Parts: sequence; C-alpha cells; structure tokens
Amino acid sequence: MSGPPADDISVRADGVSKTFSLPREQLSTLKERVLHPTRRRRHDELRALRDVSFEVRTGEVFGIVGRNGSGKSTLMKCLAGIYQADAGEMWLRGRMAPFIELGVGFNPDLTAHDNVLVNAVMLGLTPDEARRRYASIMDFAELHDFAELKLKNYSSGMQVRLAFSVMVHVDADLLLIDEVLAVGDAAFQQKCFDVLQRSRAEGRTILLVTHDMHQVQRFCDRALLLERGRVVAIGDAADVARRYTAVNFSAPGDVAGEDGGLPPGDHDDGARLVDVWIQDAAGRRGTGLAQGAPCALCLRVRFERPVTDPIFHLALSDGHGRTVFAVSSEWDDGAGGDFGPGDVVTAGASFDNWLAPGRYELTAQVLHPGGGGRVMARAENAATAVVTGSRAAGGLVDIPHAFFFDRLNRPTPAAVDGTGG
Repeated sequence: MSGPPADDISVRADGVSKTFSLPREQLSTLKERVLHPTRRRRHDELRALRDVSFEVRTGEVFGIVGRNGSGKSTLMKCLAGIYQADAGEMWLRGRMAPFIELGVGFNPDLTAHDNVLVNAVMLGLTPDEARRRYASIMDFAELHDFAELKLKNYSSGMQVRLAFSVMVHVDADLLLIDEVLAVGDAAFQQKCFDVLQRSRAEGRTILLVTHDMHQVQRFCDRALLLERGRVVAIGDAADVARRYTAVNFSAPGDVAGEDGGLPPGDHDDGARLVDVWIQDAAGRRGTGLAQGAPCALCLRVRFERPVTDPIFHLALSDGHGRTVFAVSSEWDDGAGGDFGPGDVVTAGASFDNWLAPGRYELTAQVLHPGGGGRVMARAENAATAVVTGSRAAGGLVDIPHAFFFDRLNRPTPAAVDGTGG
C-alpha cells in the first residue's frame, strides 16, 4: 500500500511498527544511583507491533483481537496518537473519538461536571455545544447525582459510564474502543452496544478491541488477529474468531501463521467427528424439514483420549451466515460423563421447527470441559437442510402465534349529528 487511501476507507495502517525499551534492572533509589553512577543499564527490546497493515472501510465495524500482549492496545494507541509509531504510516478520516484506557483524558481532581465539558471540547465540540449536551451526557451515564463529585472518588464502572457517554455524544465519524467496556455492569454494556448498533446504522466506523469472540461474531463485519505484534489473519469475523481460539490454546511458542489455525477437517485435539446431520421427527435425514414439525440436530464423535464431561455444541446458520439457533450441553446439568479412547457418542438436540423457510447449515463442535472454548473436534457447515413452508415469515423464525383484534363500535348516526337522546 502506498499513497493516501481511497475515499471509502476510514482507517488505513501501512507497515506500522512499535518497539519499547525495557530496562533489565531498575535503579529506584537515590542511594543506588550515587553508589553506581557509571553503571550501564542494560535494556531488552519489546517489539509490540511488527509491520502491521490493514484497511477499514467507512461504516464498518472492525474487530481487533489477540492474546494479552499481542499488541492490540498498542495499535489502538498509535492510531489515536497516544503513541508515536517507530515505522509505517497511518491515515484516519473524519472526527475521531477514542475510548482506549480507563482514566485517559480525565483529571481525577476535577468534578464529573468539569471533566465532561473538558473532554467534550477535546473531542471536537465547541464549549457552547459541550454545555448544551451536558444534560444528555449525564442522562445517558445515569450520574446526575454525582455530577459535583471529584472523579478520583468515582468507581471504575462510574468512570466507564462517564467516558463512554461523552464519546457517543460528540458525533464522531470514527470510534476507537478498547476493552474497557468489560468494566461496566451487564445492563450498561447492553446499553452501550445498542448505541454502537445505532452508530453503525448511521454509517460511523468502529474499531473494537475485545476478548469476547461472541461479540466479535455478533457485532463485527471483519476482524484482525494479532499475535506477538504480527498480523495472523484478517477477514470474516467468524473465521478470525475461530483462529483466535486456535492461537489462544496453542502450545507456548507456537504461533499460527497465515495458514495456521484450526485444521479444515473434523479433527483437532482428542476427538474426531465422524458424522453430523439434521433429521426430522421420524429420524429421516434429508434436505427437507417441514415448518412447524419436530426435528433434531445431531453429531457422532469418537474420542481418542480420556475425557470427563466434554461439551457438545451445535449451531445452525442461515444463508447469510447468521447464527439463528445454537445449543450446548454445557447448559444442561444432566449432560456429560466419562469417556475413554475408542468410545463413540451420539449427541443431539430436538426442537419444534420454528425456522422461516430457507436453507440452513449445521456446525458441530466438541469442546474440552471447563470453559475457555478449547476445541476437541469441529465440523463447520457439515450438514444442510431446507425448511419448507407455505408462509414466508420475513424474519429469522416463524414463532407460533395467533392474531387478535378488537373492532371499535361505530357511532350511530344520531350520536354523530347530536340528535340522540
């Protein structure tokens, strides 16, 4: 890449690199400095970013993922101008609002009221605009009762509310959001994501750093995976999320390259999926499922090493790649058991078919117990079914329902002309 980006590109990084110098020993007292005035301090180099290049289209939600220490936050700080990159070039188009690190841009000795006004001006509003939007900012943050409290007395969650509220009220074209959203409570997190969905619908560009792969797949159009400062993958959010899982549970020193990640087959670590299918109420496999009738999603797995309480996961996606139904044995207290090498298990989930007419694909996974999403075996889009029905619901599902209406009594002519008794 060379030269300025095209008009439909909001963010572009070209060969960005950043290295930090880390001292091997710390001279922290005056006595140490006096006793050893000529001692040479040795340093190690930490290459946080290595030749990182990518583009983000205008109006796109772009995820940045990777393990701790992979360079995600460093990249965001370089884009925001907090750090200066050692090499490479960056272009950002439009007004930018960063939400990168808790407390950045806030003065702990000022009240929330003053911090809101100062930060809003720093993010591009005029002082008059900041004052006019102050009430709306505090309404969103739900902190009116603490407006005159100094920020150093705020909890981390209260600071998140305040900072995020300022960010979404400055009408920025580009939002840079690091993992600090994880500090807020669940209700406020949902409130934030609702706002981000509206920002996306309004055509704003969003860069989102997160460890939550569910949010990446649900919210992002594309994503970038970093490992030790290098770009491992850029592409579809669901694909990058799977690559993240592979890198996250790889052996120490094992870095997935461009062709790394989960194998394309049905085997990964300790198990092999031998069959995946969708069946109707009679147990028949096929491509047709009647709307409104019972059906089941099934998998058969052969274990190759001992395991206790593995997790069986099945997900159904539509023709646009959207997950419309997912089930996991992790949610069923009665599921699980002890399995040894050579054991073959059939697992599945039955349900009444409320899906709208169309084609669906089934992805099956067997995961290691204990959470974390470490994959034992996976088969992506391994089975297909077509839901048939006479009604085109227009939505993802066609939930059983009944219409009702109540016709108001029509007024009599006498009541209309006022001649009634």
